[in-house]
Amino acid sequence: MLLSLIAARSAAVPPADTTTSFITQLLPLVLIFAVFYFLLIRPQQRRMKAHQSKVGAVSRNDTVVTGGGIVGKVVKVEDDFVHIEIAKGLTVKVVKSTLSDVTTTLAKPAND
Repeated sequence: MLLSLIAARSAAVPPADTTTSFITQLLPLVLIFAVFYFLLIRPQQRRMKAHQSKVGAVSRNDTVVTGGGIVGKVVKVEDDFVHIEIAKGLTVKVVKSTLSDVTTTLAKPAND
């Protein structure tokens, strides 16, 4: 009796539409990716592009900070290298891509 009732009930329920089921399962994943893209990936790409343009536009007399934390004044710019004066008469040659910050003016210390 119970088996016939279950068989009749399963025959009465139409099969679920597989396309609709697939879309409803895929929709949360698409929304999560969209949120990650607009909150994490896109801003990082913008920052990276701005940094690359800033490093690419480095010129003589700019103040730069290297990845190692050395602060100095640009003396000479080559294609892939930059010569930085870190003390009077002391020049260091660094790879341009290792520059972490470029400023056009250096703020003077308060005690100077």
